[in-house]
Amino acid sequence: MLDFLMSATSGLIDLPWWGYVLVLLGTTHITIATVTIFLHRTQAHRGIDLHPVVSHFFRAWLWLTTGMVTKEWVAIHRKHHAKCDTVDDPHSPVIHGHWGVLRFGVEMYRKESKNLDTLERYGHGTPDDWVERNIYSKYTWQGMGVSLIVFFALFGFVGLSMWCIQLIWIPITAAGIINGTGHHWGYRNYSTEDASTNIVPWGIIIGGEELHNNHHAFGASARFSHRWYEFDIGWMYIRALSALGLAKVRKVAPALKLRTVEGDVDETLRAIITHRYRVMQDYARLVRRTAKVEFAALKSRAEKGEIELPNFKQLLKDFRADAGTLADAQRARLAAAFAHSEALKKLYQMRQDLTALWGRSTESKDQLAARWQTWRKNAEGSGIAPLHAFSNRLARFA
Repeated sequence: MLDFLMSATSGLIDLPWWGYVLVLLGTTHITIATVTIFLHRTQAHRGIDLHPVVSHFFRAWLWLTTGMVTKEWVAIHRKHHAKCDTVDDPHSPVIHGHWGVLRFGVEMYRKESKNLDTLERYGHGTPDDWVERNIYSKYTWQGMGVSLIVFFALFGFVGLSMWCIQLIWIPITAAGIINGTGHHWGYRNYSTEDASTNIVPWGIIIGGEELHNNHHAFGASARFSHRWYEFDIGWMYIRALSALGLAKVRKVAPALKLRTVEGDVDETLRAIITHRYRVMQDYARLVRRTAKVEFAALKSRAEKGEIELPNFKQLLKDFRADAGTLADAQRARLAAAFAHSEALKKLYQMRQDLTALWGRSTESKDQLAARWQTWRKNAEGSGIAPLHAFSNRLARFA
């Protein structure tokens, strides 16, 4: 009798322990690839066109493994980009805390999925055929029920555990790690207006979504890896699909080119504006040494009682902040510091003047060109060597 029960619950396929692990890793990785290629890069941002066969495979896989509705996911993600790290962001760790998003990210998603205004405003262009309306969107949990039966039939009681892990994989990795850690910890290639970060430079486990700051800098790009040392496995799959005629890449982030000499002003300005997030990140790096020396000198004078600059750590944050977001107390601290350091004042003002190049969308080409030439003249006459070198580098952008 015991042998009968064991055979009845062991499943059609008997594997060693590592075989079950490989199957589980394979199924969860397909789910990750489905989310990043289909939901994210194709549906939400239109960076790719997929062959109908591939597109429907991804839709069916999502129905079986996650129960997610394409329109809901796309609408919530688009709203995240539109309202990123504000009170209207559906899942921002800046607002809700890192641990809050890690722990309650799924609940935040479910709550926003019931917001009809979000679905109507941001969910346009998603699949709306008979299958979507009558099966995938209507019977969301039944698909997961089908996959439960399949896992149990194939692997028995072990399959139940595999099904459970498969079910929580996306909530942990996407709703938790990407939405939480991807706006809290990591490195940044681009000074975007939000707090997005690249968690690690090797996007493998979460399909390339680890390169989150790169994605926020160029949201419509089908490729998330931008530096030579970064790897986006999702992009590798997209290239393979393209080679087979099953996908067509529509958009990728423009590559920055540096001329050997200064070129046309209009072309230079277009390149600067296109790569504005990288410009600001590079600016921060290039002037850091000067700012560090100046801040160290101010701190030394403050410790000796020669000048009064309270809350020095906060002063450093104020210096890096956008002038448009500063409170009165922050402005007062900066004014006190600038009164004792002309270099810091110049570095800060030049940063604001640089951002004005892409903030003045109503200005004509001639007005922007004049603004750029004035900025270059001020940079070269500042007496700050890193700023002068940075100005010369920008002039070679193409």
